[in-house]
Amino acid sequence: MSGSVNLAMMQAALAAEELDKNKVTPGVLGFLVFAALAVGVWFLMKSLNRHMGRVNFEEAPEAPAGGGAKGAAKTTAKSA
Repeated sequence: MSGSVNLAMMQAALAAEELDKNKVTPGVLGFLVFAALAVGVWFLMKSLNRHMGRVNFEEAPEAPAGGGAKGAAKTTAKSA
């Protein structure tokens, strides 16, 4: 290893020992990530509500008794 890498590792180890583990917090970066996730979820829920409002919940009419499976396939193809 080069001397600068070794020095950087020693400084990082000393800094880690000096930190009080009871006072470490997520900080501003943690808040920003959490806020971005919250805004993303809000937009997704808004989009979901809009799309669910456009869904037609009417049931397709039943196939005629003589049609069998072919009649059912035709009615589902027409409703889509």
